[in-house]
Amino acid sequence: MAVYERVESKKAPSNSKGIMRWMMDNLFSSPLNSALTILAIAFLLWIIPPFIKWSIIDANFKGTTSHDCTGDGACWVFIKMKLDMFLYGFYPIAEKWRVNLTYGLFFLLMIAFKYLKSSIGKIILALVYFIIAFILIRGGMFGLVGVETTKWGGLLLTIVISAVGIVCSLPIGIIFAFGRTSDLPIIKSISVTYIEFIRGVPLITILFMSSVILPLFFPEGITFNKLLRALIGITLFEAAYIAEIIRGGMQAIPKGQYEAADAIGLSYWQKMLLIILPQAMKVAIPNLVGTFIALFQDTTLVLIIGLFDLLAVVQLASSDSHWLGYETEGYVFVAIVFWVFCYAMSVFSKKLENRFNTNLK
Repeated sequence: MAVYERVESKKAPSNSKGIMRWMMDNLFSSPLNSALTILAIAFLLWIIPPFIKWSIIDANFKGTTSHDCTGDGACWVFIKMKLDMFLYGFYPIAEKWRVNLTYGLFFLLMIAFKYLKSSIGKIILALVYFIIAFILIRGGMFGLVGVETTKWGGLLLTIVISAVGIVCSLPIGIIFAFGRTSDLPIIKSISVTYIEFIRGVPLITILFMSSVILPLFFPEGITFNKLLRALIGITLFEAAYIAEIIRGGMQAIPKGQYEAADAIGLSYWQKMLLIILPQAMKVAIPNLVGTFIALFQDTTLVLIIGLFDLLAVVQLASSDSHWLGYETEGYVFVAIVFWVFCYAMSVFSKKLENRFNTNLK
């Protein structure tokens, strides 16, 4: 007769779980960690309470002029009265519904992406969205009043520059990554020269070159506006960094994948586009998103060629004689907006990593 013993599960000791155990393991695990934790807490207590007092407790939220801002707190009235300028730049107020509709269609696009399974369908839908967004913002057709790019500014211009830079630089970067790994000497030399030249020059120089030197390469009578020149420069600059990120992802793919693709008779492009590139993109997701976040932040450099992005518009609004001395509130507003967008991209990156994670757990 088999004898079975009943084994009762025992609970973990109370001193091995809970917030106190977590703090001991992560914050006070050693004398050095304890000292660093105490210093960090002291630093937070030094900066957070005064900031809360300035930004919330003593802040001014009501009013329409600078005279309504009293005391030592923040004057959020300045942000409220200049909000349209921060969001739309010099875009006609009567036409700002077109910008709002573009933002709304973008959120609908994200929802459609969530339920649409076909990659080709997603690409087509994205292309349709960009065409509609361009028509809405630019106007000049279908009965819409044309709005020159010189009137684009603020958050609108920041989003346009970063979105176009990301979308256009990604395929160009992939092509140069293929070129740098190619066995054809001429193609490889051209790719290496381009990538190393761009990576050795700061973005501010590229913007100057695209604004001043680029028009010299086109026939007389053909001109591009400042925004298009900036988009070309940013796209070419970003493509070089993306090419290296993609190349790094390709190097992480085991050699057996290449050999297996060759063994089943795939052509070069079939092998690269169907086998290697998808795996390389999965590996490169964190670095790619980091580069896109850096691009979003670098859009503030377009001020040097006369374009007024979000930061430039805030600086311009702070120089208004009726609102002198409130640039701090403007910079805090810019910091919050940039943090929201960058954090959203980081969260999206994490979701992509989890979705395409094929490692066994």
